Amino acid sequence: MKNILVTGGSGFIGSNLAFELESRYPNATITVIDDFRSSSFKNLVGFRGDVLGFNLAEKDSLNILYSKPFDVIFHLASITDTTVLDERKMMFDNVEGFRNILELAVDKKADLVYASSAAVYGSQNTPMKESDAGQPNNIYGFSKWIMENLAKTYEGKLKVVGLRYFNVFGPRESFKGAAASMIYQLCQQMLAGKRPRVFKYGEQQRDFIYVKDVVEATIQARSAKQNTAVNIGTGKPTSFNEVIASLNEVLGTHLQPEYFDNPYDFYQNYTQADISHTQKAIGFQCRFSTHEGILDYVRNYLLPSAQPFVQH
Repeated sequence: MKNILVTGGSGFIGSNLAFELESRYPNATITVIDDFRSSSFKNLVGFRGDVLGFNLAEKDSLNILYSKPFDVIFHLASITDTTVLDERKMMFDNVEGFRNILELAVDKKADLVYASSAAVYGSQNTPMKESDAGQPNNIYGFSKWIMENLAKTYEGKLKVVGLRYFNVFGPRESFKGAAASMIYQLCQQMLAGKRPRVFKYGEQQRDFIYVKDVVEATIQARSAKQNTAVNIGTGKPTSFNEVIASLNEVLGTHLQPEYFDNPYDFYQNYTQADISHTQKAIGFQCRFSTHEGILDYVRNYLLPSAQPFVQH
């Protein structure tokens, strides 16, 4: 990879990806594009590539990109806050931005890897297979599903691989506030000496995956031999109570959870990725279990003694 574009590169996953690409491919030209509406420049402090501040859904903003060469495009830019209820805004930004990137990739003959989401599955109580998608609970999941449908129309024009990220956590997510992972939010409560608050009774389960594994999967996805969409998760669900137990272990605390009623009727109580297709399509296998990821995250990034954003 000599010329790389990362959209949404100042966001959570995007910034982690940008730094890893810079480390692995020191001679590559890496360009980040982000409109910074829901991200932070702080995530890119120390980045040595070019950074463009544009909204990809506004097609005229892409003119400058057509003057640059790209071998591969990692498209992570989108509205990711599932509490955003403005359906037109969600669809315009996510789908039209993706449509513009698809056209750019065709023009540049670049491989395209893009972020989809486990939100395309909606509410299911069994491991989620790629064929189960298409029943989203909210407009965010619907926008990602339409993006996947759009990608299929480019079959034969370019290589395009969709990544259905499950519940990602790790460094560079703090700017997301209430939209940050439950692991981050619970850890912050516990660091402040407060009991961790979760919906009754903490048995909701998530396929939490550490961002370092997500970055690895995103880079590996370019190796796919055919266009596809794959799950990016550990394949093992973890309950909120288990997360709290892991946090108590690494923090050396004994804080008991405080349970309260769930006000959301569209809430996913269970997510678990079936990763059999992922292993075949891109050869990806997680390096961190959820527990191991929590330990690494807290020790190296969240404890007051940790140095934020140090590359490990």
